[in-house]
Amino acid sequence: MALRKWLQISFVNLLIVAAIGVILRYKIAYSLTFIDQKHLLHGHSHFAFSGWVTQALMALIISRLSVYRGIDLFKRYKWLLYANVICAYGMLLSFPIQGYGLFSIFFSTCSLFVSYFFAVYIWVDINRTVQKKVVFAWFKAAAIFGALSSLGAFSLAFMMATKTMHQNWYLAAVYFFLHFQYNGWFAFTILGLLFEKLESNKSLTATLLNIFRLFAFACIPAYFLSALWMPIPGWAYAVVVAAAIAQVLAWVWAATIIIPKRAFLRNQFSGFSYVVMAFSLLAFSIKLLLQLGSTIPSLSTLSFGFRPIVIGYLHLVLLGVTTLFILGYSMHVGAISVSSKNKVGIFIFIGGIMLNEVTLMIQGISAMGYIVVPYINETLLSIALVMFSGLLIINLPPMRFSARVYNGRPEPN
Repeated sequence: MALRKWLQISFVNLLIVAAIGVILRYKIAYSLTFIDQKHLLHGHSHFAFSGWVTQALMALIISRLSVYRGIDLFKRYKWLLYANVICAYGMLLSFPIQGYGLFSIFFSTCSLFVSYFFAVYIWVDINRTVQKKVVFAWFKAAAIFGALSSLGAFSLAFMMATKTMHQNWYLAAVYFFLHFQYNGWFAFTILGLLFEKLESNKSLTATLLNIFRLFAFACIPAYFLSALWMPIPGWAYAVVVAAAIAQVLAWVWAATIIIPKRAFLRNQFSGFSYVVMAFSLLAFSIKLLLQLGSTIPSLSTLSFGFRPIVIGYLHLVLLGVTTLFILGYSMHVGAISVSSKNKVGIFIFIGGIMLNEVTLMIQGISAMGYIVVPYINETLLSIALVMFSGLLIINLPPMRFSARVYNGRPEPN
């Protein structure tokens, strides 16, 4: 099955992301003089976005469109999936060696063009589909926001090429890319896959469409939630607050549908995949509340002024929301078996995410009071190893036992 193959490639890539995370944490706690921390961090983040999340989400969207079109679209998209993998590994290898250089910029630029082609392809295939579904609006918006995020990357490239780098504009470009990846491409794909199940109830179609519109209209102004440290006029600040409130209201509206339908969703997604995705949706709820809280000026200054808090938020979205949803949905579609081994691995990974968030929060709050928490970096290294261990268990092949004689007869394998 093509979906299973591409998702398994993505899981291996996720394991590599976790392994690099361990190395980064080790270098902070101890010393690895032959590794450039900043260069490796660039490789880590680019590979996480392209090799793990984008690869998995592309495969999931293609699989759903294949169902609605009644044909195997993986043959049509195969070159895009291969191109994305090549670009991801190109960035993984080039960034740690040269940072932003000829080869890393080449591969990262190519990955952006892959996102453009993907957006055009799914737009065409959705328009060719006879059925009209709200899920298609989510997928189209996800692809558009993913492509839009590239403006942040190209802005960075322009500033580097013209040597006009300014700290505020640099951060604005980085957060532009991150916002439309996290809150656009990632979030809209995930919500589309979730609400697709509820759309089978025709009476909910109009409500689901309105929820989509609220999220879509709020997405662009919500970018400035990541740029509140910049001087913005009062009217723009009011729009940002309205966008944050609109997102929370849209999610509360969605919850009034999801909670009464939880028995239906549990049946749709099966027991364990439902549990994993429930953790993801809980993390998504926390994310929206944190965004709303960041509109308070004093909290905004604190959150953007301390690196552990920023890292904690980014990991909450990347690991808690996005990665857990993909893992849960992958179990639902059979790309990951619901075996005891995989359950143990996922629970270890979830435990690692929770410990990571709590520890980063403690580190951030302590930094506000200029308090140094002893062994905090060693603790974060240990947690990174916990998360890596969970993912390693998931990626290990199922255990196979040879037949042994028992009471004169061979035991079944």
